[in-house]
Amino acid sequence: MANHDILDNKTHKDVKVITHFNQDFSENINSALIFPTEMKAAQRDYPILFIKNPDTGQFQSVVLLGLVAGENLYINDGWQASYIPAMINKGPFTIALEEKEQNGEIVKQPIVAIDMDNPRVNNEIGESIFLDDGQASPYLQQVNQSLKTLHDGSQLSQQMFSAFLKHDLIEPLALKIELDNGEKISLQGNYTLNETKLAQLSGDALSELHASGLLRVAYFITASLDNIQRLVDLKNKK
Repeated sequence: MANHDILDNKTHKDVKVITHFNQDFSENINSALIFPTEMKAAQRDYPILFIKNPDTGQFQSVVLLGLVAGENLYINDGWQASYIPAMINKGPFTIALEEKEQNGEIVKQPIVAIDMDNPRVNNEIGESIFLDDGQASPYLQQVNQSLKTLHDGSQLSQQMFSAFLKHDLIEPLALKIELDNGEKISLQGNYTLNETKLAQLSGDALSELHASGLLRVAYFITASLDNIQRLVDLKNKK
């Protein structure tokens, strides 16, 4: 269970966060949530796929990190990609909602919180959260940017899937992979965009997607599928 504290430059002035990735500190997951606000950077390194949230049935976008459960092929004495997804790069931090009185009403405002039970959190080694004068450290500024990416992206994500569904662009994607050693891997439950339908969109549909900024996102998603071969290559080297 997470143990979240509202981040405070007095309470947490000595707290540090271990940020490297190795066998002791690794995100052993084969996918991570990704949002439209980071797809331009993410598509260079990862396949971007869609899955359905098992609880709500709503679509979510993810980057594929491994070919089997609990496998992250991008970790090998560090993170082997030019971009780390914001959901991972934020580390033990999250956005919490704090109730405050404003003009006589109770409103919920987003605020940064830290999971004090996360194994990366300690008082001895790692990146400082705050400087000696109480200001945010460069590391915390980076975390805040990742949290902003997640916050803004979650809003845009709903708009993105509504648009893709409206134009019937989403289709199932079955991945069947054979490794050099003969092992066969089948990945089910994934979705992507139909490139033929995307190319055949009417002028009005194209104008609508272009105006919203989602047309370029759609092209980022389709281009990212070339990175599936990168995952296969990484798997073959293990």
